[in-house]
Amino acid sequence: MVNGQTMTTRAVLGALVAALMLGGCAAGMGGRDYARADARRTMVVQFGTVAGVRGVNLEGTKTPIGTVTGAAVGGIAGSTIGSGKGSAVGAVLGAVVGGMTGAAVEEGTTRKVGVEVTVRMDDGQYLAVVQADEGENFRVGERVRILRDAGQTRVAR
Repeated sequence: MVNGQTMTTRAVLGALVAALMLGGCAAGMGGRDYARADARRTMVVQFGTVAGVRGVNLEGTKTPIGTVTGAAVGGIAGSTIGSGKGSAVGAVLGAVVGGMTGAAVEEGTTRKVGVEVTVRMDDGQYLAVVQADEGENFRVGERVRILRDAGQTRVAR
């Protein structure tokens, strides 16, 4: 038979896993990824030639989801240590450590591989764009389009 505290801990752990999985489903940042709000918007299109390509790492998300869920799990786990004031201290310390751990887990699990594409524009200017690596495999010397809109820029074929 499973006691109530074990069931609560399992429920919170399940919520942490679900939250982190949903965080990983955030919209992409590649050249082919658009938000629904981008439909029917005008973009400035320029052309250029790829001058360089290098792999980069895109940091993961840093939302309150990982921190709050980790703190809840840590607080519940910490409260099982000792009794009375010891239990309260354990809960506080568990919540602090759990919050930090939850934030780190969220950031690590949502990290992505990116690509920095340096483009020599037709007017001679150089432009570097960092975006998620969605398998475009840009090559030096290849002609590409640069799309700009509302402070966002992307490289596409």
